[in-house]
Amino acid sequence: MRPVFTYVCLGTGDLERAARFYDAALGALGHARCDTSAETGFEGWIGWGLYEERGGRQVALWLCPPFDGRAATVGNGTMVAFQASTWDEVDAFHAAALAHGGTSEGEPGLRAQYNPDFYAAYVRDPDGHKLAAVCRGFTERPSAACDRR
Repeated sequence: MRPVFTYVCLGTGDLERAARFYDAALGALGHARCDTSAETGFEGWIGWGLYEERGGRQVALWLCPPFDGRAATVGNGTMVAFQASTWDEVDAFHAAALAHGGTSEGEPGLRAQYNPDFYAAYVRDPDGHKLAAVCRGFTERPSAACDRR
């Protein structure tokens, strides 16, 4: 099955602040910045995730100021959820987000109302976007990476 998304883009009012937040929060999940250094047109954009072949292959999160020049705003009910490999990654994502200007929307823990193995944490980035890190495959703290059935 092919991925549903090629990328998600979120607006920011302070790219440097957002970069510090996402470097830490997504770094806790093993994601690095996309390398666009050999390309033009990415001024004011920063991305994390897979970005290859000049975007021909990508699954990434991008941040930029809104094109219309107005203030960045958040969507009510909008959330981006990131896949974590372990419960420890979920915990680290939450801690890194809070340490870099984010706010908690839900401490790390099992969310049995969604599924018995749904371990997640919820935060808002410094611009107010709601984010989650989710690990599936276990109903108690594992010592190995999540099973990717």
